[in-house]
Amino acid sequence: MKQFPKTLESSVKIRFQDCDPFNHLNNAAYLNYLINAREDQVLEHYGLDIYAMAKTNGISWVTASNQISYIRPAFLMEEVVINSQLLLVKDSSIKVELKMWNKDKTEIKAVMWSTFVHFNLLKLKTEKHSEELMKLFKSVVKPIDTNVFEERIISIKKQTAILT
Repeated sequence: MKQFPKTLESSVKIRFQDCDPFNHLNNAAYLNYLINAREDQVLEHYGLDIYAMAKTNGISWVTASNQISYIRPAFLMEEVVINSQLLLVKDSSIKVELKMWNKDKTEIKAVMWSTFVHFNLLKLKTEKHSEELMKLFKSVVKPIDTNVFEERIISIKKQTAILT
Protein backbone atom coordinates (compact mmCIF):
# COMPACT_ATOMS: atom_id res chain seq x y z
CA MET A 1 0.00 0.00 0.00
CA LYS A 2 1.22 3.49 -0.85
CA GLN A 3 2.49 5.57 2.07
CA PHE A 4 0.83 8.98 2.24
CA PRO A 5 2.16 11.91 4.27
CA LYS A 6 0.18 12.71 7.41
CA THR A 7 1.07 16.39 7.42
CA LEU A 8 0.62 18.27 4.14
CA GLU A 9 2.34 21.55 3.35
CA SER A 10 2.33 24.31 0.75
CA SER A 11 3.29 27.98 0.39
CA VAL A 12 1.33 31.01 -0.72
CA LYS A 13 1.87 34.76 -0.95
CA ILE A 14 -0.49 37.14 0.86
CA ARG A 15 -2.22 39.35 -1.71
CA PHE A 16 -3.33 42.99 -1.61
CA GLN A 17 -7.06 42.36 -2.05
CA ASP A 18 -7.06 40.18 1.08
CA CYS A 19 -5.50 42.77 3.41
CA ASP A 20 -6.87 45.46 5.69
CA PRO A 21 -5.68 49.11 5.72
CA PHE A 22 -2.77 48.10 8.00
CA ASN A 23 -1.46 45.64 5.37
CA HIS A 24 -2.43 42.70 7.61
CA LEU A 25 -4.27 39.73 6.18
CA ASN A 26 -7.95 40.36 6.93
CA ASN A 27 -9.34 38.00 9.59
CA ALA A 28 -11.98 36.56 7.27
CA ALA A 29 -9.40 35.96 4.53
CA TYR A 30 -7.45 33.52 6.71
CA LEU A 31 -10.22 30.98 6.22
CA ASN A 32 -9.94 31.18 2.42
CA TYR A 33 -6.15 30.86 2.45
CA LEU A 34 -6.26 27.89 4.82
CA ILE A 35 -9.13 26.04 3.11
CA ASN A 36 -7.76 26.66 -0.41
CA ALA A 37 -4.39 25.30 0.70
CA ARG A 38 -6.01 22.16 2.14
CA GLU A 39 -7.99 21.56 -1.06
CA ASP A 40 -4.81 21.84 -3.15
CA GLN A 41 -2.85 19.66 -0.73
CA VAL A 42 -5.31 16.74 -0.70
CA LEU A 43 -5.51 16.84 -4.48
CA GLU A 44 -1.72 16.86 -4.87
CA HIS A 45 -0.84 14.33 -2.17
CA TYR A 46 -3.90 12.05 -1.97
CA GLY A 47 -5.37 12.45 -5.45
CA LEU A 48 -8.64 13.55 -3.84
CA ASP A 49 -10.46 15.98 -6.12
CA ILE A 50 -13.43 17.12 -4.07
CA TYR A 51 -14.93 19.04 -7.00
CA ALA A 52 -14.75 16.05 -9.35
CA MET A 53 -16.39 13.93 -6.63
CA ALA A 54 -19.20 16.45 -6.32
CA LYS A 55 -19.66 16.64 -10.08
CA THR A 56 -19.55 12.90 -10.82
CA ASN A 57 -21.04 11.40 -7.63
CA GLY A 58 -22.93 14.30 -6.09
CA ILE A 59 -20.96 13.76 -2.89
CA SER A 60 -18.43 16.02 -1.20
CA TRP A 61 -17.88 17.75 2.14
CA VAL A 62 -19.51 20.79 3.67
CA THR A 63 -18.05 22.85 6.48
CA ALA A 64 -19.81 22.20 9.78
CA SER A 65 -17.63 24.40 11.98
CA ASN A 66 -14.42 26.42 12.15
CA GLN A 67 -12.42 27.49 15.17
CA ILE A 68 -9.55 29.87 14.53
CA SER A 69 -6.92 31.56 16.64
CA TYR A 70 -5.07 34.55 15.19
CA ILE A 71 -1.65 34.46 16.83
CA ARG A 72 0.57 36.74 14.72
CA PRO A 73 -0.37 38.88 11.71
CA ALA A 74 0.39 37.83 8.16
CA PHE A 75 1.43 40.79 6.02
CA LEU A 76 0.91 41.96 2.45
CA MET A 77 3.21 40.11 0.00
CA GLU A 78 4.54 37.85 2.76
CA GLU A 79 5.13 34.25 1.74
CA VAL A 80 3.53 31.93 4.27
CA VAL A 81 3.59 28.18 4.75
CA ILE A 82 0.34 26.37 5.43
CA ASN A 83 0.31 22.87 6.78
CA SER A 84 -2.65 20.68 7.53
CA GLN A 85 -3.36 17.35 9.10
CA LEU A 86 -6.36 15.14 9.72
CA LEU A 87 -7.08 15.01 13.46
CA LEU A 88 -10.24 12.92 13.68
CA VAL A 89 -12.22 10.60 11.42
CA LYS A 90 -15.82 9.53 11.93
CA ASP A 91 -18.23 7.65 9.67
CA SER A 92 -19.48 10.84 8.03
CA SER A 93 -17.21 13.64 9.24
CA ILE A 94 -13.59 14.66 9.63
CA LYS A 95 -11.74 17.25 11.69
CA VAL A 96 -8.69 18.96 10.20
CA GLU A 97 -6.07 21.19 11.79
CA LEU A 98 -4.57 23.92 9.61
CA LYS A 99 -1.65 26.12 10.60
CA MET A 100 -0.22 29.19 8.93
CA TRP A 101 3.49 29.96 9.49
CA ASN A 102 6.03 32.47 8.28
CA LYS A 103 8.23 31.31 5.39
CA ASP A 104 10.85 29.72 7.68
CA LYS A 105 8.23 28.16 10.01
CA THR A 106 9.72 29.97 12.99
CA GLU A 107 6.61 32.05 13.71
CA ILE A 108 3.06 30.72 13.89
CA LYS A 109 0.46 33.05 12.37
CA ALA A 110 -2.82 31.22 12.89
CA VAL A 111 -4.30 27.85 13.80
CA MET A 112 -7.69 26.60 12.67
CA TRP A 113 -9.73 23.49 13.32
CA SER A 114 -12.37 22.71 10.71
CA THR A 115 -14.98 20.00 10.87
CA PHE A 116 -16.31 18.79 7.53
CA VAL A 117 -19.39 16.64 7.02
CA HIS A 118 -19.51 14.21 4.11
CA PHE A 119 -22.64 15.26 2.27
CA ASN A 120 -24.78 13.90 -0.55
CA LEU A 121 -25.66 16.93 -2.64
CA LEU A 122 -28.36 15.06 -4.57
CA LYS A 123 -30.20 13.69 -1.52
CA LEU A 124 -29.35 16.72 0.64
CA LYS A 125 -28.27 14.59 3.57
CA THR A 126 -25.18 13.35 5.36
CA GLU A 127 -23.38 10.49 3.66
CA LYS A 128 -21.11 7.88 5.23
CA HIS A 129 -17.55 7.77 3.93
CA SER A 130 -16.83 4.95 1.52
CA GLU A 131 -14.54 2.08 2.55
CA GLU A 132 -11.89 3.49 0.22
CA LEU A 133 -12.03 6.93 1.87
CA MET A 134 -11.99 5.40 5.36
CA LYS A 135 -8.93 3.36 4.45
CA LEU A 136 -7.13 6.49 3.24
CA PHE A 137 -8.21 8.54 6.26
CA LYS A 138 -7.15 5.86 8.74
CA SER A 139 -3.71 5.74 7.10
CA VAL A 140 -3.16 9.51 7.44
CA VAL A 141 -5.02 10.51 10.60
CA LYS A 142 -2.70 12.16 13.11
CA PRO A 143 -4.51 12.49 16.44
CA ILE A 144 -3.30 14.95 19.05
CA ASP A 145 -3.42 14.86 22.84
CA THR A 146 -6.47 17.11 23.27
CA ASN A 147 -9.88 17.70 21.77
CA VAL A 148 -10.12 21.18 23.31
CA PHE A 149 -9.12 23.92 20.88
CA GLU A 150 -7.95 26.39 23.53
CA GLU A 151 -5.66 23.74 25.07
CA ARG A 152 -4.17 23.08 21.66
CA ILE A 153 -3.45 26.78 21.13
CA ILE A 154 -1.67 26.99 24.49
CA SER A 155 0.39 23.92 23.60
CA ILE A 156 1.36 25.34 20.18
CA LYS A 157 2.31 28.68 21.72
CA LYS A 158 4.53 26.89 24.25
CA GLN A 159 6.13 24.80 21.51
CA THR A 160 6.84 27.89 19.44
CA ALA A 161 7.95 29.96 22.47
CA ILE A 162 5.11 32.47 22.16
CA LEU A 163 4.13 33.65 25.58
CA THR A 164 0.94 35.70 25.73
